[in-house]
Amino acid sequence: MIVYVGPGAGPDAAAGPVARLGTGGVVSRPRLFGRLGASARVTVVSAPPGSGKTVLLRSWIGEAALSGRAAWVPVGRGERDPQQFWLLVLGALRQTAPGLELVQPVTAAPDLDGWVIVERLLTDLASLADRVWLVVDDVHELIADQALRQLELLIMRAPPQLRFVLATRHDVRLGLHRLRLEGELAEIREPDLRFTLDEARELFAAAGVHLPGLAPLVDRTEGWAAGLRLAALSLAGHPDPARLAAEFSGTERTVAEYLLAEVLDRQGEQVRRLLLRTSILDSVNGELADLLTGGSGGERVLQDLEQANAFVVAVDARRSWFRYHHLFADLLQLELRRAEPEEVAALHQAASAWFARRGFPVEAVRHAQAAQDWALASRLLTDRWTSLELSGQAAATHELLARFPAQASTADPELATLAAADELARGSLEAAERYLGLAEQGSASVPAGRRGQAQLLLGIVRLLVARHRGDLPAVADEVRRLEAMAEAPNAAQHDLAPAAQYDLAPAARAMTGAGEVRKLYVTEELRALALVNLGSAEVWTTGFEEAQRHLEQGIALARRIGRPYLEFTGLAYLAAVEIYRSFARAAERSRQAIELARRHGWTDEPAVGTAYWALGAVLTWQGRPEEAEAWIQRAERAVTADAEPAARLAVHYSRGRLELVRGRDADALAAFRAAERLAGRLAAPNLFVARARAMVLYVLVRLGETERVEQALAGLGEHDRDRAEILIITAALRLAQNDPGATAAALVPVLDGSASVFSWGWLTLAFLLETIARDALGEPASAGQALERALDLAEPDSGIELFLLHPMPGLLERHARQRTAHAALIGEILSLLAGRRSALPAGPRPPLEALSSSEMRVLRYLPTNLTGPEIASALYVSHNTVRTHLRHLYAKLGTHRRTDTVARARALGLLAPSSRPY
Repeated sequence: MIVYVGPGAGPDAAAGPVARLGTGGVVSRPRLFGRLGASARVTVVSAPPGSGKTVLLRSWIGEAALSGRAAWVPVGRGERDPQQFWLLVLGALRQTAPGLELVQPVTAAPDLDGWVIVERLLTDLASLADRVWLVVDDVHELIADQALRQLELLIMRAPPQLRFVLATRHDVRLGLHRLRLEGELAEIREPDLRFTLDEARELFAAAGVHLPGLAPLVDRTEGWAAGLRLAALSLAGHPDPARLAAEFSGTERTVAEYLLAEVLDRQGEQVRRLLLRTSILDSVNGELADLLTGGSGGERVLQDLEQANAFVVAVDARRSWFRYHHLFADLLQLELRRAEPEEVAALHQAASAWFARRGFPVEAVRHAQAAQDWALASRLLTDRWTSLELSGQAAATHELLARFPAQASTADPELATLAAADELARGSLEAAERYLGLAEQGSASVPAGRRGQAQLLLGIVRLLVARHRGDLPAVADEVRRLEAMAEAPNAAQHDLAPAAQYDLAPAARAMTGAGEVRKLYVTEELRALALVNLGSAEVWTTGFEEAQRHLEQGIALARRIGRPYLEFTGLAYLAAVEIYRSFARAAERSRQAIELARRHGWTDEPAVGTAYWALGAVLTWQGRPEEAEAWIQRAERAVTADAEPAARLAVHYSRGRLELVRGRDADALAAFRAAERLAGRLAAPNLFVARARAMVLYVLVRLGETERVEQALAGLGEHDRDRAEILIITAALRLAQNDPGATAAALVPVLDGSASVFSWGWLTLAFLLETIARDALGEPASAGQALERALDLAEPDSGIELFLLHPMPGLLERHARQRTAHAALIGEILSLLAGRRSALPAGPRPPLEALSSSEMRVLRYLPTNLTGPEIASALYVSHNTVRTHLRHLYAKLGTHRRTDTVARARALGLLAPSSRPY
């Protein structure tokens, strides 16, 4: 299906910019042809000039082979003669096959009345059996009220087989609302006529233009047919079409000519003045229009322009705010600079003041900057920055800061403070500290009347920097300073909360005086900010109780005062706290934070990375690596080491755990070492540093690097050697060395509670190692008790990660046959283990240290029932040699028992699969 692309009056137009556009391009638009051929009695195609209405209708008639059944009636510009119009209708109908037979000819006469012609048409067409379409183009040009009323009569009383298609630049009064209620009206409007990217690409190809980056141009033109056609004509044959396309705007000569002739020059002087003076705005309402024009009735004018499809678009359901089509706005701004160049700065200043009074700080700053009133712009931004920060509008403040002159952020201490916060949000902690230093050095030069505000900004940014650095003492100090500021007598002067929110707090309604209400909000907002930042800093220490308490208080306060950004941030870090208490609650908090981020557009914020990390950690613990991978990847993208080294350390740690579950021990080692290296960026101890160091040793044990682990443990001080995680690593090492007695001995302080374990995950690992050791020592009862304790810890959150790292299907099967409270969990673990052994994992095999030929010979005997001495006899080696090869196999395959070694070797394809499923 093909439509010729050329806006306006169609192929028959002979003059003007519309005709000069031509009809050379062809584009397939079946989505619109289908709607034109639908069963509605009346179809209205209503859109601005240049939208391609006429060409669409003519193309549809040709494509659907309706030339013999479609009567085309073009209405001349400013048609005031009903008789002339109806004679055109009669003539067009008689050119159709059914009309030629039914419609009687009429001769023009001075006394010929349109009502009489309509009645005659209704009589002539009463017996119409075949469908006929009456297509009236440019209905809006029917100026005479009588002609419209007569057309309405024909539409309402016409026989069912007569269908109407009305093309117009704006809706006309034809009483069509009744047909809409009856389902007899189809409407194609400007959004429907916009060219899609594929349609635009087809249009440009027909014009011989290849433009890979076409999407921005389609966005800029808003899919307007005339704009795209003019762009294609301009780009055809141009030596640098990409550059020209990037610069294409409403000021381009051909576009400007078209819009001037078809839109702007048709407006009266009052409307023209309104359009030009309000073109400086991204969106305008009636009050703003009246302010900038010095007139009245601006809202009605804007509504009329929108209804007339004059490139004015309503942006709210009440039709009180409007914007101009991008290209039309370009033209209007050009015309304003030509007509009133000396007024442009004053208009921006007036708009800035209006937006500032109404609580729109971003727009106020933008217009102050457009007026090049940099002092005003700086004052507006610094006054409202805290409110923007607490609303999660870091991207907006970044854009505003970028518009200032190059050296403004270093010369103005208040702007330097904001630049520090901006660098922090961009992920550069070092740059943030550099700007913060400049701000502190210049703080004495701040005018006396603004020093309180400047100190507040400095305090907030210092708090943010300390929290990102992981410096808990510094965070606590800044929190105390902010609380003192909040309680100060002049606290109400600090501009944090929007005025529209003052009546939301119940406590505020009980107070008297705006100053008291203001002070309450400043106090509560500062307190919520302090609590969330304090709690998020405490997350990475062992102060879980304090972190949870502070975060929950901050979240509750943020909800009460209507600050979803603070609520979202608090929930993200609360998820990290819950990791150590309940994986179910951690996952719930993570999803709540992620949903808030999605709803408000904060999905790239560093804080949401903490929520991604927590959810990925939960899924890893539950043995769901494929699901965990997606969330860990998101966390890696959202959290950078430069912005939040403490959070990034945790992300590296979880990446290491995930790689362990996948059997990629070497990759896990790299992740844990990356976490360990970040310790130098932190200003205070971080609990993940010690855990990452312990996991480095754990993975080295799994990789068979037992000598290196021995040396590392020997180099620790007595205090460090007695820490629970180090004792657990020591037990893992002794088990790898085939010394179950030493394994059990190392675990005694952990299991009797004398060496406290800060994570129940590590305690679970301790019980699993105890299980394996006791079983190897021939103590099945003790092994069963230890296994039951490990299952006790894992059951509440379906934690099976460690059971996959230390597979013991035989022990689990035996335990399931005994009295256990965890039969279902055991079944799930065995099922996962069986699935792992049934086939090789997809993708590349995990890194594996090569086995020697002697080790492979020993490995092939392990699935048999032969004992160690019998294997030695079969291989003609000593029993000690077989034991040495066994230790090497355990180390290289990351196992601890013969049965587990066989299972691991089968999973890696080193042995044939077993014929007996687990």
